[in-house]
Amino acid sequence: MAPAASPRTIASLTTTVPSEDEAQALARGLVEARLAACVQVEPGLQSHYRWEGQVQAAAEVRLTVKTLPQARAAVENFVARYHPYELPQLLWQTLEASTAYADWVHEQVDPSISGSGAEAPPPV
Repeated sequence: MAPAASPRTIASLTTTVPSEDEAQALARGLVEARLAACVQVEPGLQSHYRWEGQVQAAAEVRLTVKTLPQARAAVENFVARYHPYELPQLLWQTLEASTAYADWVHEQVDPSISGSGAEAPPPV
């Protein structure tokens, strides 16, 4: 059995989208649905990757989502539903935050969220 998470433990998801408008909509939707306490939007990335056998390069916008570990499945369900990519990058980290910041994240994320993901409004 895994040890219980510390009250200071939060989760961070990093993903990318092709435009700032899509990033802003996804960020706003996650916060409005109370799936995330904060989403940082960082434009100006250039990604190089191989897709369908071809080397590609594309401009992207990074989103860093701060949430709770127990909201992971709900966040992934939301992102799967609204993310513009066929195969979105979903990179999770578990972080130990300052007590004050972790308390704030806990206050912002809906405490009833666990696993399946509540029906969230679509991003605007």
